[in-house]
Amino acid sequence: MKARRLAKLLATLATLAVAGAAAFLLLTRPDPLPAAAVPTHEADLRNGETLYHAGSCLACHKAPAGAPGADRGLPAGGTPFPTPVGVFHPQNLTPDAETGLGRWSEVDFVNAMRRGVSPRGTHYFPAFPYASYRSMTMADLLDLRAYLMSLPAVTSPSREAEVPMVALARRGVGLWKQVAFRQPTFSPEPGRTASWTRGAYLANAPGHCGECHTPKDWAMVADESRHMAGGPHPGGEGKVPSLRGLVARKKYKDVDDLVLALQNGETLGYEDLSSGGMAAIQESLARLPESDVRAISEYLLSLE
Repeated sequence: MKARRLAKLLATLATLAVAGAAAFLLLTRPDPLPAAAVPTHEADLRNGETLYHAGSCLACHKAPAGAPGADRGLPAGGTPFPTPVGVFHPQNLTPDAETGLGRWSEVDFVNAMRRGVSPRGTHYFPAFPYASYRSMTMADLLDLRAYLMSLPAVTSPSREAEVPMVALARRGVGLWKQVAFRQPTFSPEPGRTASWTRGAYLANAPGHCGECHTPKDWAMVADESRHMAGGPHPGGEGKVPSLRGLVARKKYKDVDDLVLALQNGETLGYEDLSSGGMAAIQESLARLPESDVRAISEYLLSLE
């Protein structure tokens, strides 16, 4: 009798385990776009270069000192990015066929940027800020891809993330997306100037400023009720400052003042824009057309 009860209990537990595993696989499955979702597009390399600098791609995807591509300032990847959950190794973004983007199709690139899905059909960890990039227009994504494909190819193999139980953790990102992707993507605000709208788009989509400057909730999803209000540093040490009330807090006097800061950094005494992780970002933003730097400044100074 006891043996029969035990067998029944074990059968029930096995059924529940199988059902749970099936539910996990269903809820966490990657959801890539089909190739038909990517329209025919004539690439604008100049726009792609602008987006590359707006996104400060080199800040994360630079090669370590002495590694291939480092001396030419190419985004060959490999510089470790430590976080509280593990160490990530950014991808080689040059068009090398074996270790970079050389064999990526347009839909591969769009899926990485909008869906956080690799060409192999696996989830990218959200240390890659696709939650912001999914707000980019299709034309901008394709222009950015075209620009990256125009760079010299560098052989620089990618490394797997140093995360406990990495395969299971990567699959579990699908659950995080169920929550994170409910956040609305960027859309223009009625009544705003064209410059403000351009600045808001650059800061929130390719620039992904909110990935560091907007605090996260318990699920590591951006708390948009405190947009750009600052929070813990994603690297686990220190805090990222708020971008709200910059004029009221006497950080900058006006748009012209912030434009000078973004263009020049510490050379004019703006220490906060040339220290820590902001140094590389400021250097990238300085390469933007002045109209775009001014647009970003106008947007940021409107945040109260």
